[in-house]
This record gives sequence, C-alpha cells and structure tokens, in this order.
Amino acid sequence: MSVLPRIQEFAEELSEIRHDIHAHPELGFEETRTAKLVEEKLKVWGVDEVHSGIGGTGIVGVLQGKSPGNRTIGLRADMDALPIHEATDLPYASQNQGKMHACGHDSHTTMLLGAARYLAETRDFSGKVHLIFQPAEEGLGGARRMLEEGLFERFPCDEIYGMHNDPNAPEGQVTVKPGPAMSGATFFDITIEGVGSHAAMPHQSRDPIIVATALVQQLQSVVSRNRPPAEPLVLSVTQIHAGSAYNVVPGTASISGTIRYFSEELRDLTHERIKELCAGLEKAYGVTIKPDLRNIFHVLMNDPELGQEYLKAAADVVGADNAIETEKYATGSEDFADMLRVVPGAYCRVGHAGSVPLHNPEYVLDDGILPIGASIFSRIVERRLPASQ
Repeated sequence: MSVLPRIQEFAEELSEIRHDIHAHPELGFEETRTAKLVEEKLKVWGVDEVHSGIGGTGIVGVLQGKSPGNRTIGLRADMDALPIHEATDLPYASQNQGKMHACGHDSHTTMLLGAARYLAETRDFSGKVHLIFQPAEEGLGGARRMLEEGLFERFPCDEIYGMHNDPNAPEGQVTVKPGPAMSGATFFDITIEGVGSHAAMPHQSRDPIIVATALVQQLQSVVSRNRPPAEPLVLSVTQIHAGSAYNVVPGTASISGTIRYFSEELRDLTHERIKELCAGLEKAYGVTIKPDLRNIFHVLMNDPELGQEYLKAAADVVGADNAIETEKYATGSEDFADMLRVVPGAYCRVGHAGSVPLHNPEYVLDDGILPIGASIFSRIVERRLPASQ
C-alpha cells in the first residue's frame, strides 16, 4: 500500500482522535461534542472557513486550492453512533451507557479529518473542497435535513464522495459498485386493532395476535410471489408487540420491520401489496389494520464514470489489484444516497482487519484503515482538481 507519506506521519494522531470519538459516542442530532472536536481541529489545521450548526450538528469546512479553479469537490463523513451497549472491553470503550460506534462512523469522521489536515497543508489542487461532516445517518435523516437547510445552495459541489469501513472485505480492498449500489429502505409499523377478552373466553375476542401472526407469514409472499426473481428485495419483520398478561387476550397488536429494495417500481409494488394484504385480513377477521410505511433511505446510485475515477484514486493508495469494481449489491442502506440524488459522485467501501460484523456490540475497528481512507479522500481531490503548473 502507498499511504500518502505526510498522512502516515500523523497516523498515530488520527488513531488518538478516533479513540476519543469512540469513547464519547453520540446519537443522531446529539453530536455536539463530536462536532466541537471537528470544528476545533479544522480551525487549528488552517481550513479556510468552518461553518457549524448545519442540519443541527453538522459541520462544513471550506478549503481553497493553491490554484483558483472553478470547480468544487465535496467529501462527506457521518458522525453519529448507535444505541448499542458496547461489549469490547477496549481501553477506549464507550463511556456513554447504551451508545456505541458499532458502525465505524468514528473512523469516517477521523478519515475526513485526516484528509482535511493533509489538503490544508499541501493545497495541491485547484478550486475548492467542501468538507461535509454529517449528523444522524442511522435512520434519522441527517442528510435530508442538511439538504433542506440549503447545504448545496450554500456549499455547491460539482462532485461528491463518501466511504464506509468494511470488516467483511479483505484488509485494504476498496470496492465500488456502479449504478444502484446500496438499497433504499422503508420502515413500517402496522397496528391491528381487535377486541380483547378473558383468555379463557377467546370466542368473545377478535384476537389481534392471530391476525398479526397471519400477517407476518403473508408478508413473505410478497418476496416469494410478487418480486421478479432476478430483482433483489428484502422484507424483514423485526418487532411484534402485544399483550401484558397471561389471562388476557389483548385488544391491539403491532408489527414493525423494514423493506430493502433497489428500484422505486419494486418499492411501490411492495407497498401496495402490503396495503392489500392488510385490507384483506382486516375484512377476513373483522378487525382494523393501519399500515404506516415510511421511506427512510433512497437507493444509493453511484455515477459509473465517477466511480471509476474513485477507483483510480484508491489504486494510488492500495494498488490496482485491490481497487475493484464489484457487481454485488449491498442490502444495507446509507443516507449519502440523498446527496447523490442532487450531486453526482460515488461511494466506496474499504476493507479492514477484523471478523465481527457491523452493528454488533463486540465490533472492533482496525485503526490501520484511517490513513488509507484519508489518503483516498485526498487523492480523489488531487486527481479531479489538478493544480495548475
């Protein structure tokens, strides 16, 4: 690997920054300490402008290259943690009960900080770079809020790039999937309103638990019988809630879950079938069923040409053999997709050592990824905005 030499020189400091962020995780729109740390580092390292409070706790830094230029690249990282109790026993484990950087956003923030420091020192590019530190990626709509508050009106970008750590890939391998790369997501809550009764007299009830369990089974028919076989679709019921006593048939029950898809047409079909199944069971059982389906993430679409440019930048760091175009879909979702709907760009995944999956309380990130990610961010800027000679 060819990590940029200057970034390698301060790699240990990057690890210290990440450990500090990791020890103090903050949930979406609560990232006040993290945002303050980011703001202070950007100012100390000489970033030209630092703007705070965008999208709640978001930060945007502005860097001017040594040549004027008329183009701007955006680099984006997310800052929020997950509501998970950490079980790693690391010396820098979470000090905030029930909160953990189990998805590696502490590394994303640190890698972009590393790129900011390097680019502020070298300025070996023309035009501008907008350093975007985003809050609330984990399903709370941080990207959408930044966009609603005029992110790209205030800080216009011609291209934008993001990245994610990947413990499931070989160490140092960088992948980009052109076109639809990460799934869109709907979250759903379905409430069944029946009639409660004594559990010894169930004939007096309209049992919502019976309806809920039937609905859970029927929802899977959408995937097995309505989805075209060649198109990816995931429908997972992740919660069932009903009742509070052994001897009472409850009056209500609810089920919740998520749908993951790669086309809006398949999303719309799935939504319609869920509503139809609810209406059918409502009539069959004489209950009221209220489905609430909410789009949380759009499909992440990588620009094919810019994806190739991103891989070239990655190849400068990890070698051509480790910078790979993939055809594999990722059924996880990412709200960077909202930014890519406005500005063309690409999103890559960077492999690192470790075997524990993301969103696991025992997840441990390999600090070796930090100078790699910072170098890739830096190289895409230097390649796409070459300095005038």
